[in-house]
Amino acid sequence: MRGIIITAALAGSVVVGASAADAKGCIKGAIVGGVAGHYAHHHALAGAAAGCVAGHYYAKHKAQQRAAAQHPVPQHH
Repeated sequence: MRGIIITAALAGSVVVGASAADAKGCIKGAIVGGVAGHYAHHHALAGAAAGCVAGHYYAKHKAQQRAAAQHPVPQHH
């Protein structure tokens, strides 16, 4: 239970310390990673940190895919 509380505090500090664009995906990833880390031998903080990084990566990747779909690059034959 303590790990979940620490994870929530970590996620809250990320929201306060980062801009909206930087935090996109990090919050969800930190929560999921923290819970998973808590149940995997009580490594909630490591799980939250890894989840934040992974969530931010996937959110950035998804945003790039959306931008590419909206503005396709013309192909020259």
